[in-house]
Amino acid sequence: MTDPLLEASGLTKTYALPGGGRHTAAEDIAFTVPPGGALGIVGESGSGKTTVARMLVGLVRPDEGEIRVEGSPRPSRPPRGKPARLARARQIQMVFQDPYISLDPRLTAEQCVATALRLHGRDESTAAGLLDRVGLGTSEARARPRELSGGQRQRLAIARSLAVDPKVLVLDEAVAALDVSIQAQILQLLEEIRRDTAVALIFVSHDLAVVQHVTDEVLVMRRGKAVEHGPTHRVLTAPANPYTRLLLTSVPRKGWDPATATRGRESLPNSN
Repeated sequence: MTDPLLEASGLTKTYALPGGGRHTAAEDIAFTVPPGGALGIVGESGSGKTTVARMLVGLVRPDEGEIRVEGSPRPSRPPRGKPARLARARQIQMVFQDPYISLDPRLTAEQCVATALRLHGRDESTAAGLLDRVGLGTSEARARPRELSGGQRQRLAIARSLAVDPKVLVLDEAVAALDVSIQAQILQLLEEIRRDTAVALIFVSHDLAVVQHVTDEVLVMRRGKAVEHGPTHRVLTAPANPYTRLLLTSVPRKGWDPATATRGRESLPNSN
């Protein structure tokens, strides 16, 4: 059996509330992902899925729990020294819903990727090849972020992440703002990258249709807790938890009745 590439155990994060008390954004979250595997983390806004993603990549420090990559603990604090920081960055990279804010507006697409390659001691001349791999040609390579469409910027963000040669790629609602046809292209691209490089994907999304097509397993979160976890096909076709069933009945489709979703929500414990 293949050893896990990524292991998360007991991840917990709480925040102080302005009026006193604590809000638990994530509590005792655990999962494993093998090389080349894909895990979907799903739930409504406020479920804690983005908090988990940010803990994985190091943007948020967990209060408790541990993250391991290839069996080694991942430091919760950025390590001192450039070599150690770069090594940590090569473990896990993140692609955001809106990559524009993470792209240097002064650099062309090719310069953006070349900078990442240079920083990590890799051959800058491979930048054009990486852009081509994600479907960006010569004209896009010369363009700056503001001159690219949303889908093209997302492809650029993926290419820049791949320049680091990461073990794990975390995608936080990475296709949510894109047109359906562009979504399909990005999802196909991610599937090809996973197949060719064995990078593991963590796909954070509220869109169950997207998760169904790109993941092997799914973790369902509600109010900071994992309420269901298992193979994607099983969880999304025969869910065991009422909340998962609610998410599925809330997806508009032919013959869909929103009242059914409303009644399902009212029947959940602590549904307010």
